[in-house]
Amino acid sequence: MNIEEKINGEIKTAMLAKDAKKLEALRGIKSVILLLKTSPEGLTDDSVNKALQKEVKKRKESAEIYKSQNRPDLEEVELSQAAIIEEYLPKQMSEEEVKAELVKIIASVGATGPGDMGKVMGAASKTLAGKADNKMVSVLVKQLLG
Repeated sequence: MNIEEKINGEIKTAMLAKDAKKLEALRGIKSVILLLKTSPEGLTDDSVNKALQKEVKKRKESAEIYKSQNRPDLEEVELSQAAIIEEYLPKQMSEEEVKAELVKIIASVGATGPGDMGKVMGAASKTLAGKADNKMVSVLVKQLLG
């Protein structure tokens, strides 16, 4: 069963359960899938993962804005949608796992100091694509090289 069929089934289930929050998030995912089907890159697992990660990031950023504007009602909606979308993404690596992987990357690239951050980030973004948050990777690379 591909992701599109899975989401369509989940939408039906959410409609029958009258779960409006989940239904809204699932419809957002379906919208992303429909856009990918007509895009030049097409509908692949990799493109779906990238697009869903973008959606989660957008919702978390929106939640931060709502939090700063003292709108907990809207913040909660965005965070709940982000959590639902994250269920359809591959499991993210923990900070310790990322750190261990970065140590290997730093050794293989031969990085010695903060000036080599670009080399390390280039290799890390390819190796950890879809498995770890780039913001966390960047912070860890700075720590390890600094």
